[in-house]
Amino acid sequence: MTIDWANFTPWTSLAGGVLIGLATAMFLLLNGRIAGISGILGGLLRPIKGDVGWRVAFIAGLIFSPIAFSVAAPLPVAQIDADAVSLIVAGLLVGIGTRYGSGCTSGHGVCGLSRLSPRSMVATALFMLAGFVTVFITRHLIG
Repeated sequence: MTIDWANFTPWTSLAGGVLIGLATAMFLLLNGRIAGISGILGGLLRPIKGDVGWRVAFIAGLIFSPIAFSVAAPLPVAQIDADAVSLIVAGLLVGIGTRYGSGCTSGHGVCGLSRLSPRSMVATALFMLAGFVTVFITRHLIG
């Protein structure tokens, strides 16, 4: 294993992690809600009166924050080494997994682990294991 030193960014990665931690903690403390993206988005599929505005604002923030960032600095070039069919299948599998797992990596991995939720610890361990197995299969067995 080698480290790509040209793209190794420990300080900006640490700052990003701290900002995510602060944002999720503030969201929980100020709103009493978990910042799990799949739960927030799922709540828009069966809307409850008075519960839609903050969900739309949260999702809009996720979508428009790269645009706001691009005002201050150039966006990194995205390189996706997969075809459209693979991306669609992967997205559907992730969506199915979040339903079966009762949450996503942001809900379980960020918010659940920080609350020491046993369910989130198991879910996050399984997310990671599935990722390890997938990388092993795709890199060493298939290709």
